[in-house]
Amino acid sequence: MKRFAAVLGVVLLAGGPVAAQGAAAAPDSVTITGQVVDLSCYTLNGASGEGHKQCAQVCADKGITLGILADGTIYIPLGTGMANAQNARFREFAEGRVKVTGRHRFANGVHTIEVQSVTAAS
Repeated sequence: MKRFAAVLGVVLLAGGPVAAQGAAAAPDSVTITGQVVDLSCYTLNGASGEGHKQCAQVCADKGITLGILADGTIYIPLGTGMANAQNARFREFAEGRVKVTGRHRFANGVHTIEVQSVTAAS
């Protein structure tokens, strides 16, 4: 698990704009469309897609955070509480495409979205 956290930190820090990495940017309401991915398998093994759906759901049930991969950027879905508290909301969409509206934040190299709504996308 420590290895996963280290790899996830490197992956999240590597992507995104450099200008706002020091402090949280003002939250903006955005709508993103992307693929729900199991961050552990995606970042460590490159596993994704419909054939990985069941594994992603098992990982989500075990507390591995699901993320949204949109245009090459990984967003961590947040609500009240811990990040993986959103897993129940995103589990049914594992490895599928979603349209998410919420407040985007970028702080210290991490993109998050405070989820207001989520629907299946084509």
